[in-house]
Amino acid sequence: MLTRKQHDLLCYIHDRLAESGVSPSFEEMKEALDLKSKSGVHRLISALEERGFIRRLANRARALEVVKMPERGGQTREVSNTNVVNLAPRAKSARVSASAANDVLEIPLHGRIAAGVPIEAMEVGTVLPVPAALLGAGEHYALEVSGDSMVEAGILDGDYALIRKADVAREGEIVVALVDDADATLKYFRKEGNMVRLDPANRAYEPQRYTPNRVRVQGKLAGLLRRY
Repeated sequence: MLTRKQHDLLCYIHDRLAESGVSPSFEEMKEALDLKSKSGVHRLISALEERGFIRRLANRARALEVVKMPERGGQTREVSNTNVVNLAPRAKSARVSASAANDVLEIPLHGRIAAGVPIEAMEVGTVLPVPAALLGAGEHYALEVSGDSMVEAGILDGDYALIRKADVAREGEIVVALVDDADATLKYFRKEGNMVRLDPANRAYEPQRYTPNRVRVQGKLAGLLRRY
């Protein structure tokens, strides 16, 4: 049996990953459960691990996998192992490699990307300081979001999208898609028959459909940075 807080944290992690593909931070988990400190989050995570609802991934620093979810009547159900929470993984960039959650990395900032109609991808020779806890393994870069078509995924105009470089994507992942080698957009990646469909997260926008030869995946969303 789980306590109420343990159950709430497990559901919160699972739901956030299912909705947006972006892992909640310790701060977000603390606020969601109305806890006074992040140490409370650590205790709940340890309790969930001991009960077999999550497990730590040995090959990734401080990463968790949701293994099963509670159901009515005390039953449990297995969960796909794609539900992985990167709490404070190692991060690699062109300049710095770090494992501590409080470390700050500098990753390349490559202009603005549309979260609406595709816009021209710009190359900008600057860097963006990013907390290491927001990044996972791999090479990363950042893009400033322009537009509101991903607001229902929690991605707002002016946010910085933290992108892990990749040239392939799974169904339902949020990707940077380069269309016709000219225009970049941030969307959910899906396949529809022989077409590639780029889905917004805003009901005011329509999905975009292209033949596969017109679309190249250039990265997958790893996290968000928002300035106030």
